[in-house]
Amino acid sequence: MKTRNDSNAFMFDAIVLGSGAAGLNAALQLSLRGVRSVALVSEGLQMGTSINTGSDKQTYYKIGMSGKNPDSNYLMAQSLYDGFSMHGDIALVEASLSARAFLNLHSLGIRFPSDPYGQFAAYKTDHDPVGRASSVGPYTSREICRFLIEELKRREVKIFEGRLAVALLTLDENEKKRSAGLLALNMSETASGGKKLKFETFISKDLVFAVGGPGGLYKRSVYPHVHTGSIGLALMAGAGAQNLCESQFGMASTKFRWNVSGSYMQAVPSFLSVGKDGGDRREFLLDYFKSPERVCDMTFLKGYQWPFDSRKIPAGSSMIDILVHVETEIKGRRVFLDFKSNPHGFDAAKISDEARSYLMKSGALASSPVERLMAINPAAISLYMEHGINLFQDELGIAVCAQHNNGGLSGDTWWESPDLSHFYPVGEVNGSHGVYRPGGAALNAGQVGAFRAAEHISRKDNTSAFNADLALKIASDKIQELREWIAKSRNRRDWRSERSEFQDRMSSHAAHIRSESGLCAARDAAWEQFRRIKLEGHAIESEEDAAESLRNIQLCFAHAVYLDAISFAVESGVGSRGSAIVLSEKDGDQIDADLLKEWRIQNCNPLFLEQVLETKFSDGSAQIRHGWVPRRPIPESDLWFETLLKSISANVQ
Repeated sequence: MKTRNDSNAFMFDAIVLGSGAAGLNAALQLSLRGVRSVALVSEGLQMGTSINTGSDKQTYYKIGMSGKNPDSNYLMAQSLYDGFSMHGDIALVEASLSARAFLNLHSLGIRFPSDPYGQFAAYKTDHDPVGRASSVGPYTSREICRFLIEELKRREVKIFEGRLAVALLTLDENEKKRSAGLLALNMSETASGGKKLKFETFISKDLVFAVGGPGGLYKRSVYPHVHTGSIGLALMAGAGAQNLCESQFGMASTKFRWNVSGSYMQAVPSFLSVGKDGGDRREFLLDYFKSPERVCDMTFLKGYQWPFDSRKIPAGSSMIDILVHVETEIKGRRVFLDFKSNPHGFDAAKISDEARSYLMKSGALASSPVERLMAINPAAISLYMEHGINLFQDELGIAVCAQHNNGGLSGDTWWESPDLSHFYPVGEVNGSHGVYRPGGAALNAGQVGAFRAAEHISRKDNTSAFNADLALKIASDKIQELREWIAKSRNRRDWRSERSEFQDRMSSHAAHIRSESGLCAARDAAWEQFRRIKLEGHAIESEEDAAESLRNIQLCFAHAVYLDAISFAVESGVGSRGSAIVLSEKDGDQIDADLLKEWRIQNCNPLFLEQVLETKFSDGSAQIRHGWVPRRPIPESDLWFETLLKSISANVQ
């Protein structure tokens, strides 16, 4: 590390921004590969999505490594590629490095289940044709983070906590932009318990951008409150994005944010709708599914089919998500899972063979949902108990929430941005996934991306001139600009009001139920809000207000870009696909002649499944550009051993 003349300016060979599972591994791999000075910059090691989230059995997806079923890199790549709108070369890299990434975690001490012969046990997850999934329980990503943090500290990698990134630094190089570092606010605690904010400059030749998904964009979200995401910083800096229209949504608890997937549904709880005043309690799923047996079977299937899936309506389990949406968003009621009581008419002898067989093999043919859940997965109950919710006594409030962004920033096969050199988006902020992905593939993609970025940074020639002094000058000018914006802010609305506005807009128009007219109006309102914030700022009465106001700039910009991209996709005619349906006033299939007679759903247009939506902002013209490009196929690689051996000897990449 080098400290410049300004004590608030630091220089490193490589910086990792973000401390989730992907960012932590990127910092570790950079250190292991001999990059001389590495720093990790974070709001806090305990504040990311990875260390604060999970599910009933949080999954890590990797190549098959046990049993008699054959598997290969190409077979796994094909499974990823079969999710549509994903580039084949990226799929092959994610498959080829999955074993290395998984075994790296195992070598750090994470105890993935294995038999006495060293075979790692596996199971099927959603969109998984063969059974490649593994887990260490509800907190798989948390365990990954804890072991990686311990190793980084052991290796004495420099870690800056309490830093809020507020701008990325770029330079012009060879008619292209390159990354040069970032600006951050040091939010150190003062003696009075408030926040004392000061700007810091971090200059680096390479930047690994591991800031996670867009957690702060949706009102109804299962992202932890402490995670908002920073993709807007990269979009404003000119980094391109892809498939921003593709996200996952699913039912989650709201008091404590957690996905109610897997065993929570397989225990077959009852769904209750309650009026605002707490009265008029009723089981509402019978209104649509008509028979108790059908309600129980669809509830059980949600365990396997947890993310909302446009293909699983009107006859499938995703109708439950729509019915929950109708109760909460249209009727203004509240929905609860009740694990104390069986659904009306529950009879274990009459449920589907699949459900009965699963419960029987799990020793879970008990008399109530909470007893069945205890037999299937007692940790799922303990998890809520740790957060003050007793499923033996309490009903669990739920809603359909934003859960994961399958799209994000663009990266090549080394995870480097094609638009911003020396800039590597890894983890959820990298949009490597397509329309669908196997459950747990995101954890694998983040670990693989960390390996690829670190390897690329450590191998390439970094002897070319890097104008650190110019980067410092640009940083100084940007700091002055931000200070002036804070000083001149005259908006009567504070950052909370402004943030609530764009979060409401995203949940209303850019979640699992969309319409062309609604998106068009929302997109225009989004850009109007961003222009207002840039011009008028916020009502700022404290240093914390100033910090959150600066955070709002990139969040509001990101939500406008997302809405612009989603609107473009819907106007292009993609129809309903992935975890979103598109409603149409003119055509489409009617869901139900009685219950939802006004709902007509556009069909998926298969032509777009073979394409990727690219998005880029040009600060020079202040314009957003979108375009569809054909997805790249899975490549046929030359694996002749002697040829590859010669390339290593010749030091050819």
